[in-house]
Amino acid sequence: MKLYKINVNGKSYEVEVESIEETNNKPVTKKAEPKEISSEGSTTQVLAPMQGKITSLNIEVGSNVKKGDVLMILEAMKLENDILCPVDGYVRQLLIKENDQVEINQLMLVIG
Repeated sequence: MKLYKINVNGKSYEVEVESIEETNNKPVTKKAEPKEISSEGSTTQVLAPMQGKITSLNIEVGSNVKKGDVLMILEAMKLENDILCPVDGYVRQLLIKENDQVEINQLMLVIG
């Protein structure tokens, strides 16, 4: 059995995975629900999903945000992409501004 840490929608979980050889001739049992791991005082980092240019910022430091809010518009290959808020909270740190170029997986903001 192996233990993995995965991230889903900004939340970290620990899961156990059995290989096929380990499960042969064993009854199927339901595993416990994955437990959420608290990370750095419950902050969520928002990373750039692709390389591009920030054309519009809808937030500033201290702004209250809700899951699904459009935080900013990122233009990539002449397409505008809405960057949505992954969790409820407030903007703790903003590391970019309008017209900035961002690289893939660049940290853009922190939500607390």
